[in-house]
Amino acid sequence: MRAIPTLKISISGVRGVIGDSLTPSLLTRFAQAFGTHTGAGTIVIGRDPRTSGEMVKHAVIAGVLSSGSRVVDLGVCPVPTVQLQVRQRHAHGGIAITASHNPAEWNALKFIGPAGLFLDGGQARELLDIYHQGEYTKVAGSEIRTIEEVEGATDAHIKAILDVLGPLPRTERPVRVVLDSCNGAGSIVGPRLLAALGAEVIPINVTPDGSFPRGAEPVAENLRDLCDAVSENNADIGFAQDMDADRLAIVSEKGEPIGEDYTLALASLYVLQRERGPLVANLSTTSALDDIAQQFGCPVIRTKIGEVNVTDGMRQHNAVIGGEGNGGVIYPRINFARDSLVGMALVLHLLAESGKSVSELLETFPRYTIVKEKMECSSQRITGVLRMLRQEYAQFPIDTRDGVKVITPDGWFLVRGSNTEPIIRIVAEARSEENARKMVSDVSKQVTSWVAA
Repeated sequence: MRAIPTLKISISGVRGVIGDSLTPSLLTRFAQAFGTHTGAGTIVIGRDPRTSGEMVKHAVIAGVLSSGSRVVDLGVCPVPTVQLQVRQRHAHGGIAITASHNPAEWNALKFIGPAGLFLDGGQARELLDIYHQGEYTKVAGSEIRTIEEVEGATDAHIKAILDVLGPLPRTERPVRVVLDSCNGAGSIVGPRLLAALGAEVIPINVTPDGSFPRGAEPVAENLRDLCDAVSENNADIGFAQDMDADRLAIVSEKGEPIGEDYTLALASLYVLQRERGPLVANLSTTSALDDIAQQFGCPVIRTKIGEVNVTDGMRQHNAVIGGEGNGGVIYPRINFARDSLVGMALVLHLLAESGKSVSELLETFPRYTIVKEKMECSSQRITGVLRMLRQEYAQFPIDTRDGVKVITPDGWFLVRGSNTEPIIRIVAEARSEENARKMVSDVSKQVTSWVAA
């Protein structure tokens, strides 16, 4: 059996297993490299509540200070809060300490540029070059700067949301919400935001102690407790966050997960009713967005996979909303970042102002089923697999910006190699689950046959 790598260094940052590959010395060197990359300016640091987070933070602070930079320490907070603070403080950059949906033994560093966005490909490669060359800026002891420990960053996040959207309109009874924060960073701000909006909050898994009461990724198989709590409490909606609170999944009033893609769909429906403009999403996000945008005469622009690519597309096209099908909602009027808090506020306003349930809102546009699969494939074979698929499906419209996406009469499928693992990912969407599964099955057989040849 192939050993699972415990350290992953890429343009997305560095992540690894604490006590194994992700050591204090490695963390400090990466922080030195980032301080060198940004220059002797202000760097905002925040972390999720993993038990390793305090150790990682001190190693990172040591590296940042040694490079002459000033540290603003936000403590435990969501990644989108770090991004918002970078922007509001006109900082030179930020470091978010979180392994997101990875298991408890993992941790990671995510690097943020001065615009509050994750480093793009060119910036990330520059950082990696500095790290690998080991040519860090080093200042004398007399030049080491003090640490500013900040309280209230999450209060500022809540205020930013309320300043734009305001509280929910008055209804016969408050919208009843069950919130599952997975004991992550959202625990310290999610319940307060919902209360400030005027919702009735039923919190579960909101103790930010680094424990994992469920799988951290907010996918359907991890949301059983949330589904039960929505049904038992006769709630209008259930929200699930991941550990760093950038992704949001929704459970309907029937106690059923609606699928992460439909978080962005509902948020987009609310925004486009009020603001006309482009919507940007990646190539693997549901076609429901096209149906919603068409209602308002708005274009949908597709980008390569990855938040950096989506935000770049949003800036290029001056988009009013964007995001990814993993529950990532990006609403630039509040926070130019995937932000589960902003997503919750947008969807709750949609519910309260429309007077409709989640299920009724979903009935206003076509529903699709997305099926995902991954299979092992050596990096050397991936290029040949993609070439074979282009030839096999040449009669259909094909997008080759990020792997191979084939548009069929009933839907689409996308095949792409992973950036971090020797695997191929297959995603298919169709009007029925049967057809989506058939597409994945057919493509999987073709890939297996070609790889084995």
